[in-house]
Amino acid sequence: MTTTHLAVLVPLLPFLGAAAGLLLGRTAPGFVRPLAVLPPLASLVLAALVAVRQGGDQAVDAHTELTPTGSVPIELALHIDGFAALVAILVAFVAACVQIYSTGYLRDDPRYPSYAALVSLFTSAMLLVVYSGDLIVLLVGWEVMGICSYFLVGHYWETPEARAASLKAFLVTKLGDVPFLIGLFALATDAGSFRITRVLGAVASGGLHHPTLVALLLLAGVAGKSAQFPLHTWLPDAMAGPTPVSALIHAATMVAAGVYFIARLLPVFEASKAAMIVLAVMAAVTMAGSALAALAQDDIKRVLAYSTIGQLGYMTGALAVGDRGAAVFHLLSHGAFKALLFLAAGVIIHAAGTNSLAAMSRMHGLRDRVPDAYWTMTVALLALAAIPPFSGFFSKESVLGAAEHVATGSTGHAPGAAGWIVLVAGLLTALLTAAYAARLWLLAFRGRGAEAPDHGRQPLTMTVVLWVLAVPSLAFGGLAYRSLPGWFDGRDLTPTLLTSILSTGLAVVGGLVTFGAWQRTSALAARVPAAPAPSFEWEHLQGEAAAHPEGDASLVEAHALADHGPADLAHAPDPGRLLLGPLHRHAAAGFHLDAVYTALFVRPVQAGASLVRFLDREVVDTYVRGAAALPRLLGAAVRRAQTGNVQTYVSALLAGTVVLAVAVVLVAAGA
Repeated sequence: MTTTHLAVLVPLLPFLGAAAGLLLGRTAPGFVRPLAVLPPLASLVLAALVAVRQGGDQAVDAHTELTPTGSVPIELALHIDGFAALVAILVAFVAACVQIYSTGYLRDDPRYPSYAALVSLFTSAMLLVVYSGDLIVLLVGWEVMGICSYFLVGHYWETPEARAASLKAFLVTKLGDVPFLIGLFALATDAGSFRITRVLGAVASGGLHHPTLVALLLLAGVAGKSAQFPLHTWLPDAMAGPTPVSALIHAATMVAAGVYFIARLLPVFEASKAAMIVLAVMAAVTMAGSALAALAQDDIKRVLAYSTIGQLGYMTGALAVGDRGAAVFHLLSHGAFKALLFLAAGVIIHAAGTNSLAAMSRMHGLRDRVPDAYWTMTVALLALAAIPPFSGFFSKESVLGAAEHVATGSTGHAPGAAGWIVLVAGLLTALLTAAYAARLWLLAFRGRGAEAPDHGRQPLTMTVVLWVLAVPSLAFGGLAYRSLPGWFDGRDLTPTLLTSILSTGLAVVGGLVTFGAWQRTSALAARVPAAPAPSFEWEHLQGEAAAHPEGDASLVEAHALADHGPADLAHAPDPGRLLLGPLHRHAAAGFHLDAVYTALFVRPVQAGASLVRFLDREVVDTYVRGAAALPRLLGAAVRRAQTGNVQTYVSALLAGTVVLAVAVVLVAAGA
């Protein structure tokens, strides 16, 4: 088989698995799990073979015209360079881990067949985005991911949170996709083709006539898909979906697509200094704001969601300083430890019966109930906080090193202002990231109070996946930073001394300060009487989980969404509340951006819709009813004359004849 044939099979196999899973879900349920697990595993093997054959050398290009479309053709095209080869391995690897994990997590879920099929389709769409060499084909995968995220986030559709979150995710991302689509057409018009290689050739030759406009239009779509400020608000709410879905969205699909898109078309953005500055500002605001918000969240999954937003900010920051190698390096590293964080969180939620960190902080011995999740999440949090030698340290330092080079004028890939913006925001975020990572670890695993409930051991398929993901979370960065430049643009990814010392020092300070704040708040919380008795729903959930210790973890998560548990948030030993002070309330609400958008956009649109409805019902319908009323009245009058009495008809005929005769006589006499 040629490399092209292997590459075609990589996205095709999950698609076929999704179709077969939907067809056989009810008639042959025994085939659902194999059809969910085997296609992504096969795609992983094939993607690895494609990467070995490509080897970071000349890109693999293949294309055929899909159909005649006039002046700008649309082609089925592959463009596989070192970036595409490695990102495809990440996508297939994380998807396979999620599917294996889900066989245990949702094993009793009646909607598992459709869930597994949608995850496979989601994977196929992302792989299509990664390998595509044509922007329209890429757009197909881009939009299919949006549809899949709508259904998967709304998997627990019985809960209002899931229904609202799925709709919000769909609408916010579509809001960015409208200018994104316009930007794609404008780009293809200038380049004369949707082929990525031809677009990049046109940019290199100066054939892009409106680079700033095109870049900003494309950036709107990237902000929506990759949850960057100001279109990031959908991602924290999307935690209403099953935890494995969160892992897939955050680690390897959906939000990674926007970063990967900019990396593919970075010369388009570099053609406009204004666009690079906007990208840098967007990355800086996203990094710092999301880190502050993560420090104030009570839901463990929302902490990780804001963490993802911040780490994506690092990636867009690397792109803003013109180093796509550093951006994709952090994308690969982040994919491993973020998938591990979410899947470990799923185990913890199942064990604790709640997703509230405040509730976990009042449980003693939770780490003893879930030792696998405890140790693997510790590894992932250290990688997230970029503590050496964990993988996050090397990838994050490559970003900060690239920003330092641009800021000091060592390279001219981007404006110096963009370098300073990314560097300062990145160092501040390093401090905050370590703080909220330490807070999560302390509240989840160092709780004090009643004994944590014993829900039994998690299925082997869940715990094995955690240890598999722990390996790249620990070792990938240190092993890869020397070899990856050969796969990318050749730029050095070795951590620089200054930024390494500064960021690691800030991370250590953030962790130590958070630990000190936790000790103080724990001492204060110990003086407060115990929390009030649990609600009836909470007791019912705990009893149900205890009666079925090997039951479906997704059931516990669904109930945790519906009933937020008995946590006493005001008196929980939360260091974030002490560290943020008066800012805590605003950070917990995401700095009220949802309220701002509601006031600026939602309410005016709703008011406009109400006005249109009023005009339609009271004005337009009144004219329609009035136009029908006159004929109806005339008809009623004429109908009264239709009595069915022949004598009446003859009398009327004679009377009419007399009237006509008299009229004729009078006219004649007058003449």
